[in-house]
Amino acid sequence: MIAGALFYIRKPARAAKAERTSDVGKQILFRYVIYGLIALSLLGSSGYWYWNWQDGNEIVDVTIVSPSIASSEVYQVRKRDITNNMLTTVDGISIRLSNQERVIIAKSKKQ
Repeated sequence: MIAGALFYIRKPARAAKAERTSDVGKQILFRYVIYGLIALSLLGSSGYWYWNWQDGNEIVDVTIVSPSIASSEVYQVRKRDITNNMLTTVDGISIRLSNQERVIIAKSKKQ
């Protein structure tokens, strides 16, 4: 009984080996497709990361208009340093914004 079971188990292994040698071309093609997709994914991710870094480092002019004292100030700020209620200028000055102040962002004329 045990010998019959061993013979039965080993027989498909031989058939699978013969089947594996005939599918080598398909396996190589599949492997190249997978490597190509991985390379394309890495290239796309690194391109997006570079674009995001470059866009964040762009310097813009930020005009803060205060209606309570009728004044406006213009600062140069990197895009990545602008948040909801605070911004940090290129010179390192941190400015907190109130709800009443209006913020106008424009491309910097001098860079």
